[in-house]
Parts: sequence; C-alpha cells; structure tokens
Amino acid sequence: MQCDYFDRGVCRSCTLMGQPYAEQVLDKELRTRELLHDAVEAAGGPGSVEWLPAITSPESAYRNKAKMVVGGTVQHPTVGILDHRQRGVDLRHCGICTPGIQHALPILAGFIADAGLIPYDVATRRGELKFVLVTESPDGELMVRFVLRSEGQLVRLRQHLDALHRVLPNAVVVTVNLLPEHKAVTEGEREIVLTERETLSMRLGDVTMHLRPQSFFQTNTHVATELYAQASAWIDEVAPASMWDLYCGVGGFALHAVRPGRAVTGIETSREAVRSAGQSAREAGLEGVRFAADDATEHALRARPDAVPELVVVNPPRRGIGETLSTWLEESDVRHVVYSSCNPVTLAKDLARMPSLRLRRARVLDMFPQTGHLEAVTLLSRG
Repeated sequence: MQCDYFDRGVCRSCTLMGQPYAEQVLDKELRTRELLHDAVEAAGGPGSVEWLPAITSPESAYRNKAKMVVGGTVQHPTVGILDHRQRGVDLRHCGICTPGIQHALPILAGFIADAGLIPYDVATRRGELKFVLVTESPDGELMVRFVLRSEGQLVRLRQHLDALHRVLPNAVVVTVNLLPEHKAVTEGEREIVLTERETLSMRLGDVTMHLRPQSFFQTNTHVATELYAQASAWIDEVAPASMWDLYCGVGGFALHAVRPGRAVTGIETSREAVRSAGQSAREAGLEGVRFAADDATEHALRARPDAVPELVVVNPPRRGIGETLSTWLEESDVRHVVYSSCNPVTLAKDLARMPSLRLRRARVLDMFPQTGHLEAVTLLSRG
C-alpha cells in the first residue's frame, strides 16, 4: 500500500507502511508462533499444535472505524491527528479507512465549518469539538459521534442535523459525546443521541449485531467475519452443552455459537454493549443465550461448581485475562477454552499459567494491516 501522508512524513501511525504485505503477515505469524511455543514449553511441553494458515486482509480500506482529532480553525478545520506541537494534521483521505469513511471525512470537515463548530485547541485548552468518530457498517451505514467539551454547541449541532443528513444521508446514527476533562482519552461517559436510531446494524454472515455508540467492535469487518467463523467451527467441533463468552462486547462470539441445546452466556462490563447483544439475540429469535453486565473474572470466581460451563471463550483487551482468571480456568472443570487475543505477549503469559489446558489449534489473523498489531485465536483443551 502506498500512502502520501506516510511518504511526506506527516503521519507515521502505520509503522509497517511500505513493507510488502506478505512479509508483514509472515513476520506476525513467526513472532506469534515463537511466543506461544515458548509459553507451551514453559507449561510442560509443546504437545501437538496445529497451526492453520494466517487469515489475511485487504491491504487498504479495511478499517471500519476512524477516530479523528479535530484541529485547525472554525473556517479551516482539520480531521486527523495532532503533531508534536499539538497542531492539527489533516488526514481526511486516510487510505486504511473503508470507502464509506473516506467519502464521509471531507464532508464532515465541511460540515464542521458550515455549522460553526469550534475545534478544541489542546495547547490553550480552548474550543469545543475534540474528536469526530465515524463507524461504517457492512451495509454502508454510518455512525457519527461528535466529542465535545461541553453542551455549549449542542444546540448548534441540533439545528444543523438536517443539513448533515442532506450531505451525508447514510449517517443513520448521530450522537454527541461529552468529554469535559483535559486528558488523553477519546470519549467521555455521557452520550446524547440526536437521531431516532440508536444502533448501527453490523451484519456479519448470518448474524446481525447492534452497535451502540460506546460499544466495542472489531475494526476490520472482513477479518472479524473470519474470526467468528473460525471460533464457531472449533466450538462446534468439541460440541459443548454450555459455554461462556467472557469480555463478550456486543456478543460476537456468543451470537455466532448459539445452537439448539447449547446454553450460552455472554459477560461484559459495558451495559451498553450488553443491551446491544440482548437486542441482537431477541431480533434473531435466538434461544438459549443470555447476556449480563459483570466483570469477567468476578463472574467466574462467583460461579457455583455446578454452573461452570464446558467451554469458555475469552476475548480480553491487550492486558490479557491476567493471573486470577488464568488460575481459575486452570483449576476449574472447564474442558475447553477459545482464547482470542490482540496481544500475543499477554496471550503467551496467560497460556503458561494454564498447563492443564493444552494448546491444540492456533491461527493468526491480520486484523490491522500496515501495523505491527494482530489478532490470534487459539483452541485449548484439557488433558
């Protein structure tokens, strides 16, 4: 992939830009294999591990969510990043974003100017509009979120909402997120929905998930589809009568794994994500699946022995599941674990803590082309 922003040195976020794509994938696969091999060795021997071929992605136009810093001036706003002097750098034509987002960003920059929204100046701590966050569904619909410092420009946004829909009719969900604090985060706790629709429909294969503004979703729709398909195939192979999906988000693994006679429980700290998952299950008419807002580790620790499932799916953030949950899984009666990780370093540490759950299958998925990040999914079985 060629990128003018990278070539000019104005953005270096994609650290592997310019490296042949096949080499990127091979390097990620070799690094992951080495880390997991060392972890398995530390846990008592490699056993028989089947490595499936890596799942690749389109090299460009893959990212379904853009988190753009708003800088510049009211008349000439920038949407992109900040440079080392905290000035806005415009990346409205970023090539890793999906075509719908690439189309929307210049329109949103124009809308910001036309509506008179005041970009936030980090250096002086003045202004209102901090970020614009855009997500595209597989069907081309958009969720657009304006992150403001206060409600000061909320009225102006409401007044110009019809104008936004005229220039960007596929923006079916539009919200304001309030982030009054001056700190290095992208969004605050309070969300104000400006449109009739509150969720973006994310259709992956036969499953449609509802995405609310503050819910997590995999950023690469193509690879996410493959990830859920692979996990579901492994789950069907071992055919558990019961399973938990811990760190379930909007229910991706759980909703794809529902089968007649299988009891599925999804656990997630975000109540908004749990609402989304429950809505998706109801609309699909799925039975035998429930979702609850809870901490994954606390949920496991509180479980009665007769409530422990045969299989557990974990899809934690970069820090991994940690020592407490790893130890609980090691000492529990759980027969199988499907562990999906965005950080092979913490994945390896967690696997080393679970020697009784042997690594059987593993696969690298290139969720983040042009960067050093990746997704790895593994199947562990006891004995």
